[in-house]
Amino acid sequence: MANKNTIPDPIETFENLLEHPDTDRQPAAVFIDKSVKTIGHVVMWANVLLIAAIVTQVSMRYLFNQNFPKLDEIQWHFYGLVTMIGISYALVTDSHVRVDLLYMQVSRRAQRIIEIIGILALLAPFIYLMIDQGYDYFYESFRVNERSDSPTGLPARWALKAVIPISFVLLALAATARLIHDVHALIGGDAAECAGKSIRLIIWALVGFAIVGTALSFFVETTEEKLVIAMFLTFIGLLFTGYPVAWTLAGVGVLFCGLAYLFDNDLMVWTGLESTLTGLDYLTLGATVNRVYSTMSSAVLVALPMFIFMGLMLDESGVAERLMNSMQRLFGKTRGGLAITVTLIGIILAASTGIIGASVVLLGVLSLPSMMQQNYSKTLAGGVVAASGTLGILIPPSIMLVIMADQMALSVGDLFMGAVFPGIIIGTLYLLYIFTISLISPKIAPVPAGAKSPDWAAVKDVLIAVLPTLGLILAVLGSIFAGITTPTEASGVGALGATLLALGYRKLVFKKFWNVLVSTFNTTAYIFAIFLGATVFSYVLRELGGDALIEEVVASTGFGAIGTISFILFIVFLLGFVLDWIEITLIVLPLMRPIVNGLGLDVPGFGEIDEPALLWFVILVAVTLQTSFLTPPVGFALFYLKGVCPPEIKLMHIYKGVVPFVLLQLSGLAIVFLFPWLVTWLPSVAY
Repeated sequence: MANKNTIPDPIETFENLLEHPDTDRQPAAVFIDKSVKTIGHVVMWANVLLIAAIVTQVSMRYLFNQNFPKLDEIQWHFYGLVTMIGISYALVTDSHVRVDLLYMQVSRRAQRIIEIIGILALLAPFIYLMIDQGYDYFYESFRVNERSDSPTGLPARWALKAVIPISFVLLALAATARLIHDVHALIGGDAAECAGKSIRLIIWALVGFAIVGTALSFFVETTEEKLVIAMFLTFIGLLFTGYPVAWTLAGVGVLFCGLAYLFDNDLMVWTGLESTLTGLDYLTLGATVNRVYSTMSSAVLVALPMFIFMGLMLDESGVAERLMNSMQRLFGKTRGGLAITVTLIGIILAASTGIIGASVVLLGVLSLPSMMQQNYSKTLAGGVVAASGTLGILIPPSIMLVIMADQMALSVGDLFMGAVFPGIIIGTLYLLYIFTISLISPKIAPVPAGAKSPDWAAVKDVLIAVLPTLGLILAVLGSIFAGITTPTEASGVGALGATLLALGYRKLVFKKFWNVLVSTFNTTAYIFAIFLGATVFSYVLRELGGDALIEEVVASTGFGAIGTISFILFIVFLLGFVLDWIEITLIVLPLMRPIVNGLGLDVPGFGEIDEPALLWFVILVAVTLQTSFLTPPVGFALFYLKGVCPPEIKLMHIYKGVVPFVLLQLSGLAIVFLFPWLVTWLPSVAY
C-alpha cells in the first residue's frame, strides 16, 4: 500500500486501499468491466430503496398502526439483489479481502500467475456449481409458481431465486475479463512486472504448510479426520498466496467435496487410506444453493448494509473533522491531549461506523500529521490510531455482532446490549493508558507549543460537534434497547438520520453521496462473498465430520467448563493472527455452540435471558476477535493505517505501537471473563 501524506477524501482513500485497477486492459476485458460496473452502479441504488422501505414500514406502524408484510419481504429482495450482484462488481474492482503479507512482496507477474491459477482452480468450479444448481433451483420455483410462505406476502418468489444464477453469470464474465487481461500481460512480458520476488516465495510457503499437515495427520486415525485437517491447512496455506479469501473458501470446499467423493467410491485406495462414507458428491453440494438463498433473504442481515451506510455517511458529514478541531482546543494543554482526542473520537466513530477500514483511515488522515508536527512518539501515534479505529468492531451498532447473531441464532439486540459495558471498559483502559504513559514519559506525548487553556467557546464547539451525532446514535440504540424497533428497522432509520445530519452540516453533495453508495455496495459485497465461500466450506467440513472432530478435541482437554472456555478463546486469539474475523465468525464460531451449551455454565441471566452462557461466550469471542485487527501479521488495521501514514512512520513503528493496546484488550477480556454480569445485566434490564 502506498504512503500518502495528505488525502482530501477519506472515503475515496478507503476505496483506493481496496482497489488495485489495471491500466492496460484489453478491449474485451474493458467492455466486460464497464458493463459489470454499470450494472453495479444501477443496482447499488437499491440501498436507497431499502432505506425507504424500512422507514416506510416503521412510519406506517407507529403513525397509522398498520403493518405490511410485503414491505418486509421487499427489504429482503433489495438486500439479496444488492449483495448478489455486488460480488461481480467487487471482483472487477478487486475489492475482496486478501492476506497480502507475502502477496505484496512478489512481482506483479507472480501475482497474475496466482490469479490465473486461482480463477481456474478455485473460482471456476464454484461458479459452475452455482450457475448449474442455481438455475435448477430457480426453475423448480418458477415451475410451481412459488410465492411467499405468508398469505399476505409477495408472489413470484422465483424472481428472487433467479438472481442466483444471473449473479454468477455476471461473476463468470468478470472472472473472464481478469483472465483475458492477466494472460495478455504475461504474454506481453513487460519488464516492470518482474520487479519483486518470484513466485517461489509462495511455493515454499505452501510446501511448509504441506509438511505441517502431513505431520498433524499422524495424530488422527480415520480418513475423514485426516481430510478435515488437510482442508483447514489447505485453506490457511492458500490464503498466503494472496488470492481472495471468499473464493479460497469456496474453491477449497468444492475441491474437498471432490476428494471425499473419490474416497467414498474407492478411487483413492492407492493412497493407503481407508475409504469413507461421507455421502458428498456434486448433487449434495448443490444443496448449498438453498443456504445461499437463506443468507440473501435473511431479515437479520438486512441491517448489514444499513449500518455500513450509516457509518460512512456520518464520516462524510465531517463530524470527525469537527470533533478533532474542537477537542484539540479542549485538551490543548493536557499532556497526551491529541492522543486522548483521537481515542474519544474513535469511541464516537465506533458507535456510528462499525467499518474498521474507514475509521482507521479517517483517524490516520486527520491526526497523524498533527501528531508528527507535535513530536509525538511514532509508536504511540501508530498504536493509538490503529487501536482506536478498531473499537467499531465491538461497540454497537457493530456489523460483527449482526453477523454473530445470525450465525448463533441469538437476538441482535441482546448482543448489542451485552457489548456496551465491554466496549466502554476497553475504551476507558485506552484512555487511562494514554494518560498514564504521557505522565510517566512526557517526551512521547508533549504539550504543543503555544497551547491555550480551554474556554467556553471550545466547550461550545465540542457540544455542537458531538451532540447531534450522539443523539442519532442514542436514538438508534435506544430504540433497539427499548423494543421500539428491531435492529433492522433501527439501521434503516439510522441511515436516514445520518443522511439528514450530513445535509444539516451542509457537507452532503452528490459526489459524496455517490461515494457512500459505492463504498456501501463494495463493503457489503465482499463481506457477502465471504458468506458464500464460508457456506460451501462449512457444509463440506461438517459432512466430513469436522464439527465432531473439533468437539472431541475440545472435550478431550479435560479442562472443565471455565478451562474449556479459556482454551477456545486462546484458539480464537491464535487464529486471529492468520484469519480475519469474518472467516472465524462464519466457520469456527458456529462449531462452538453445541460445545458451550453442553458445558452447563452457571452464568447469571437474571431470570430474563434464555441462553445467558451463550450470550456471554459470544461477547467474549467478539472481544477476542477485536485483537485480530491489531495482531501481526494479518492485522488489517495495521495495513489500512500504513497506507495513510506519513513516510517517517514505518510498519515496525505500528507493530510496536499496538502491543500495549493488544495487552489492554486482553485485560478487558479478562475483566469480562471474570464478571459475566457485565454482559448479561443490561439485556435483562431491557426485558
